[in-house]
Amino acid sequence: MPGGHSRRTQSKYRNATSTAEKEQTAHDIVRGFTEVGFIYLNNHGIPQETVQQAFQKSAEFFSLPFEKKSELAWRDPRANRGFVQVGRERVTQSADLEEIKKLREKAPDYKETMEIGRDWDATYKNYWPAEGDAPGFRRTMLGFFQTCHELHTLVMRSIALGLKLDETFFDDKINEQYHNLRLLSYPPIKTQLLSGDGQARAGAHSDYGTLTLLFQDSVGGLEVQNPHTGQFQPATPIPGTIVINAGDLLARWSNDVLRSTLHRVVAPPAKAISETEQVTPARQSIAFFCNPNQGAEIECLPTCLVPGSKPKYPPVTTEEYIVGRLQATYV
Repeated sequence: MPGGHSRRTQSKYRNATSTAEKEQTAHDIVRGFTEVGFIYLNNHGIPQETVQQAFQKSAEFFSLPFEKKSELAWRDPRANRGFVQVGRERVTQSADLEEIKKLREKAPDYKETMEIGRDWDATYKNYWPAEGDAPGFRRTMLGFFQTCHELHTLVMRSIALGLKLDETFFDDKINEQYHNLRLLSYPPIKTQLLSGDGQARAGAHSDYGTLTLLFQDSVGGLEVQNPHTGQFQPATPIPGTIVINAGDLLARWSNDVLRSTLHRVVAPPAKAISETEQVTPARQSIAFFCNPNQGAEIECLPTCLVPGSKPKYPPVTTEEYIVGRLQATYV
């Protein structure tokens, strides 16, 4: 496998005819998160045409005039919805606001995003483009959001089994769909702009929630840090697969049995536009950030604590943790 990651087949879990068969697949999935923090999932049950439609509608949205997109601008970390222009976000592991400010000024992330949450939320509303500006965009993204949530539930059931918990342990802790669907567009950029200190299309960071489902195009650029060597290695796109990584809250839940691995997006191979300059290709991806319920208390799972030892982390609610990270990440 490219980068040393494991390929897991979710249909084996879904269609298992015995408990032993289910447990074997669950064990394989958990081992992937334990050893590397990332897995490739194939035969995941999401039709390729569904993924392609989401990519098409995402591309159509980002091709809108900037004025149209900026009307939908991201405003509030508690809501975490709306359009984020190039350079506004600087993902990092730092929690120091002054350090993040300096990083953003020196090396902002060269990407634009559109953030979508659960559409029925009583407090926070999604920002949708007018139907005439982006036909079918809202309908496509709401359907894709639900499809991804259903896969998240299935993978979390396999993780529960793999951690020797009841298969449905997480069901009532993730059923509120407190998730974030992020559409990402990495515009073409001259490579000299990416050659500065600390510069990347998206800086090294871990994700915040339980799992991230990442759908990549064929361009590439995602790199994952090997937890054993500290080296970043490519997570090469494999057609038909979803890259899934564990997030911080799942790591906290599992007392770091499951790894929340650092990853970043770097420039893929560039094309020469002159004797002295090159330009990177555009890149698209879609990330579905899966989270526990808003008020869920994340504390060490009983099967992840060695008898006589103490949990590594104090309890925290989903909202406390995620809003704190988002407040530090954006201007």
